[in-house]
Order: sequence, then C-alpha cells, then structure tokens
Amino acid sequence: MWSALVSLVILLICVYLYLGVHIVVYSAFTVGLLLMAQVLRQRGRGMSEGFERAVLITGCDSGFGYQLAKTLDSMGFTVFAGCLCSDGHGAQTLAKEGSQRLRVLQLDVTRDEDVRLAKTLVEANLPEKGLWAVVNNAGISDWGETEWNSIEDYQKMADINLFGSIRTSIAFLPFVRASKGRMVFVSSIFAFFNCMNMGAYSMSKRGLEAFADCLRVELSSFDVKVSIIQPGNFGPATNIRTKKTTQEIWDKLDEEHKLIFNRSYIEIANSYFQSSCNAGFKDCRMVIDAMVHALTAPNPKARYLLVSLVERMFFSVFSLLPTVITDAVFTISPIYHKRKAMLYL
Repeated sequence: MWSALVSLVILLICVYLYLGVHIVVYSAFTVGLLLMAQVLRQRGRGMSEGFERAVLITGCDSGFGYQLAKTLDSMGFTVFAGCLCSDGHGAQTLAKEGSQRLRVLQLDVTRDEDVRLAKTLVEANLPEKGLWAVVNNAGISDWGETEWNSIEDYQKMADINLFGSIRTSIAFLPFVRASKGRMVFVSSIFAFFNCMNMGAYSMSKRGLEAFADCLRVELSSFDVKVSIIQPGNFGPATNIRTKKTTQEIWDKLDEEHKLIFNRSYIEIANSYFQSSCNAGFKDCRMVIDAMVHALTAPNPKARYLLVSLVERMFFSVFSLLPTVITDAVFTISPIYHKRKAMLYL
C-alpha cells in the first residue's frame, strides 16, 4: 500500500514538472476516484463460495428456508436443512435435488430432544472449516384481535418464533463462535410496526429482535456477526399465511366476547386480512439475497428491511413520529371505521 502511494506521489511530481498544476489536479482526482472504487470493491467482496463451511437453517420445509437451502447448496456450502417434517414434500425434494453436501434434519425447534439430536448429527458431519452460520428461519404467523387469542395461542407463537430461535442459537453458538461466523434471525416488519390484529405475532418478533440485538453486542467480542432480516409482506411467496374461516374464529369466542364482536365484522376482517396477504411479494428473491449477503459479506448489516420503496419511505418517517400520531395513522384505514361501527359498544 505504501509503495503504491510513493509511486503515485513521484508520478504526480513528474506530471507537474512537465504539464503544469491543472493537469496534476485532474490526474490526482482521477486516480483518487479509481483508488476509492478499488477500496469499495475490496470491502464489498465476500465469500463467493462456501466450500468447507457449513450452515444450519431452520424451517426448510417451504418458503425462505427452502429457497435458502437450495441457494447455499449451489454456492458450495454444506447445508444442514432443519425441517419440521423430515418426510414432508419440501424435505424430500431438498434431499432428492440437493447435492451430497445437503443434509435434511428432523428439527422441531420447540423440542429440546430434536435440537440435541440435530446438534449431535451436525457436530459429527462438520466440514473442515466448521459451522459458519445458523439461520433462525423457522416461524409461524397468525392474525386476530388480542382478545380472540387464548393464552395457548400466545404460547405457541412464542415457543416457535422466539424460544425456538433462542433454543437453537444457544445450542449451536459454540460452533459458530469457534469459526467466527454468523448468526441470522428472520424477524418481520411487525417487530416494530404495531398494527391491529397482529399482536401475538408482533410480540414474538419484537422479543426475537431484543434477543438478537443483545446477542450481537455480546458476540462482537468473538468476531461473530449477527444480522436481523425484516421481511415485509411476502405472504404469496411463502406458506406462512394462516387461513381460517369466519366460523372457526367465531367458534373460539366465548359468550362474553360474542356480545362484543359482531360476526359480520369478523367476516370483513378475515376477508381484509386474506386480501392484504395476497397483495404481497410473489417472489422471495429479495429476502434470499439479503440472507446470502448477511452470511457472506465481510461487513453484513445489522438489519435488512425488505419492503417496497414506498413502504421504506413510510417506515422511515413513521419511526420519527410521536405515538399519538402513529396510533392515529390507523384511523385512516377503512377497516378501522367498519370495525368501530360494528362493535357492540
């Protein structure tokens, strides 16, 4: 580096002696731009191949996990694809179409025994450079007003989305720390965007981000990078949507809540939620690209917000507004006014 700078200085002096100061300024500016471009290229250059490095991914039955497993396998990584149903269609397809480096694991992240067995299998089959990363992708989604959900509903959401990631992370951290690798957590915009009917899901994802943020600070001492993926509406591109009928929602309510919530409103809310999900991204390439960057870039982002340009602008402004205004934003929604008119107040 220093020899290159000395050579540059000598060159500029020679140019000045023969051609004058203006040419020197122009030359220095041009060379400076070229050097800056080279530095940026070097800084952005990460691993293009994953040979002899392993990655564990949870929730590979479908959606993001399934696509990421195929992508990393094609890049040369040893992939441990954790599936809830190891004999299901997604798991069997990965096993059939993947290379010999891809191994499908039975992994229910809510079960200590599944995680323990997965850890034993991974440890016995690690490549030379060890376990590079864990991608905590397994998760479920659901919607419903706060009072429509039982304690069991909240516990199930937290067991998978939050405690499942914590359980898996703690089990595999020694391997990732040894390789100075990566921990990636799949969160959601609902971790910070508190809208109606998403209370249980938001609770689990907000807790997940709190865990990941604390982990990132602690693991920096070991040169381990932690990234959070925040997808927007990718309902059509994944199987995370929960479909339920108005009757199913109504039957869960006790008599007290049936006196408060109008059945017609539940039907409208159900239709609104399903149509909103159907309006999302139909391809998950944006999310997969972000995951790959988090796993391979020398300086991955702490957060990857994956939404449309309009949504990105909205969230940038939204986060700066006082609560009284952000709460009032929801009154603009037509579903809000229909809801208020239909409730038995």
